[in-house]
Amino acid sequence: MNELLQAVLNSEEKAALQELIFSLTVSGKQYFLRNEILQVFADYCHNSQKPAYFYYSSFIGKLIHYTHEIIWSEDNAWFVIRPKIASQEVWRLNADLSECELMTPQAYLDECDRLVNRYQPHILEIDLAPFYEDSPSIDDPRNIGQGLAFLNHYLCDQLVNDPQHWLEVLFQALRRVQYDGNRLLIGDRISSGREFAKQIKQAIKFLSDKPAKEPYEKFHFHLQDLGLEPGWGNTAARVSETLSLLDRLIDTPQPAILEAFVARVPVVFRVVLISIHGWVGQQDVMGRDETLGQVVYVLEQARSLENKLREEIALAGLDVLGIQPHVIILTRLIPNCEGTSCGLRLEKVEDTENAWILRVPFGEFNPEITNNWISKFEIWPYLESFTNDAEKELLTLFKGHPNLIIGNYSDGNLVASLLSRRLKVTQCNIAHSLEKPKYLFSNLYWHNLEEKYHFSAQFTADLISMNAADFIITSSYQEIVGTPDGMGQYESYKCFTMPELYHVVDGIDLFSPKFNLVPPGVNQKIFFPYTQKENRDIQQSKQVEDLLFNRQDAQILGNLDNLNKLPIFAVATLSSIKNLTGLTECFGQSQALQKQCNLIVLTSKLHPEEAANSEEAAEIQKLHDIINQYHLQNQIRWLGMRIPSRDIGEAYRVIADRRGIYVHFARFESFGRSILEAMISGLPTFATQFGGALEIIENQEDGFIINPTDLEGTAQKILGFLDEWEDHPQHWQEVSEWMIQRIINKYNWSSHTNQLLLMAKMFSFWNFVAPENNEARDRYMESLFHLIFKPRAEKILEQHIRK
Repeated sequence: MNELLQAVLNSEEKAALQELIFSLTVSGKQYFLRNEILQVFADYCHNSQKPAYFYYSSFIGKLIHYTHEIIWSEDNAWFVIRPKIASQEVWRLNADLSECELMTPQAYLDECDRLVNRYQPHILEIDLAPFYEDSPSIDDPRNIGQGLAFLNHYLCDQLVNDPQHWLEVLFQALRRVQYDGNRLLIGDRISSGREFAKQIKQAIKFLSDKPAKEPYEKFHFHLQDLGLEPGWGNTAARVSETLSLLDRLIDTPQPAILEAFVARVPVVFRVVLISIHGWVGQQDVMGRDETLGQVVYVLEQARSLENKLREEIALAGLDVLGIQPHVIILTRLIPNCEGTSCGLRLEKVEDTENAWILRVPFGEFNPEITNNWISKFEIWPYLESFTNDAEKELLTLFKGHPNLIIGNYSDGNLVASLLSRRLKVTQCNIAHSLEKPKYLFSNLYWHNLEEKYHFSAQFTADLISMNAADFIITSSYQEIVGTPDGMGQYESYKCFTMPELYHVVDGIDLFSPKFNLVPPGVNQKIFFPYTQKENRDIQQSKQVEDLLFNRQDAQILGNLDNLNKLPIFAVATLSSIKNLTGLTECFGQSQALQKQCNLIVLTSKLHPEEAANSEEAAEIQKLHDIINQYHLQNQIRWLGMRIPSRDIGEAYRVIADRRGIYVHFARFESFGRSILEAMISGLPTFATQFGGALEIIENQEDGFIINPTDLEGTAQKILGFLDEWEDHPQHWQEVSEWMIQRIINKYNWSSHTNQLLLMAKMFSFWNFVAPENNEARDRYMESLFHLIFKPRAEKILEQHIRK
């Protein structure tokens, strides 16, 4: 980047840079983000009548496109430059642009503190880099999120380079496999890796004469004489295949063989999924608005896990020993549960044999607070005592230790890290959505936001849990490191300041193999293509169609004057982030859209007095105001009611029957469950460019990715689709079919669960063979927990007790 800077400063383009900086600073502001910088540069190029190449291809054009922030301070311009994904540099240029200097993260964070008048000369610095220095690391940013594949190659290389050592390590790791104290796979008769390798060959030879389908029970005594215990398979063919994979792995290590073998090792029987803060129930209790997507995700994941584990246990031949999977969703019990099941201690998960929701109450402190639902922003004081109580409950229910703990969201991930540390169990984190990048300058101005959001506790909890986790799964690549145009959610924790609290010099290693891209699936019993007529209930379809287009109800606003128009459908909660007001304004401003389309919006509420908080009430009122401003009452249907998931699934299909489209207009969406639901139903789907939708709508993104800040541009994209459909009558159908197949092939729970369990096994093995600096890292996390997180949480508790 130094060469590019010098090229600008040593050429005629230096004057353009000076003009740009002047144009920015003349406003009196000091902090400028990428969009504003690009816009000012575009205006400069236009006003100066620069040729088209200048904006993109000149030295300054390249520099500006790499620049994500500029700070103007004391006659110096600080350029935060991102030359490539997951890489950031800070350069300071003096006023006359005669000098430039590469600055340290510490100097940059100090300057940010000065910007908000909260600089102090000595402040706690959090630096996690030393704990990752000796760890294997991914080199190519394009492979970030492919940690499992990286570990497979790394371990195979180790086996090749030092086969005898790694044979012994592999033997010791497999020798540890047990269930409730009973040895599996390897018995006491085998005492070394070398002997183990010999016995494998003997067993394969013995099994070659057996009928493929002969049950394990008929020949298990002979295998036990060789030192091999149950767990290799349920039939002669299955046992032989598993042992042959291991034999090949020892002789010729290859990543594909390692992965295939590890997938068969029975080491996961008991799993905890933690989702704490909101209404975790079934049927009509599936979360409040802020947690609905997470609750659906966890329930579907639990079902898929239990079914997959049951299948694995049977294939390993362990079901005949009475071994069965046990999956527990750990959440909080809410005494004032408003007639729902959230006051029950135990509830069986539907469509499973042994998956349960375990609800543990919060310590009382102030019952007026703890007996009720608590917002995700207020939950922090109760997590440590909840962990203590939950640990006892889990050990009692499992009658032993879990094998895998999966945290969900910031609070669940923190509890997962505490439980994992105590129980010595493999920990997986799923963020769903990290709050820090969703709220602009949330860390820089945390003092001003603390009373409402308590970000000091949340961001500290995030740092602790993401570094303590054995592995992290994300729904999209951009969740980790973003795109060339914007920073990823995890990347935003790499370097930041919490003025007067701490500086994060290096908060997470983005190149660590712990990051793995494992997108979720869709419940295909509820969400399936509109073309599958045989799976649809005719009566239900008629009722849902009547609800969407005709029914009169106190919770429905609008009467459509022309039912033959193309329906634009949107399903979302009422928050500024989800931006239904922006979509409605986009519709209201476009006469061309109104001429061809109706807008149908499904939310959970219709009136401001129904809102859970002032922000939601303001958004509801704003939507009413926009409808009135543009006189949309006869071109919009706003359904403000909770309807069952099965009816939502049918709603997508009813819209598809009418050749409608779906629009997801969020200002930011880490992934977007409703995008999957709409696409698999067959709806051509337009989705926000800010977040994971770029990866969902792959190959079709030019036509279906929209900018929620550009209302006119969005309208033009939708109209462009309609024009192409008019010119090419098969266009709607072709897009619909592509989107259906995209979700079926890539976003399914079977693939998700296979990958998740494979990672649990691989990272458990990795922790055994190469524990790295985990103990030192975990001690560091404990310090952050006790010295920073707990004092912040106690301040929140004091506020709650006074209420």
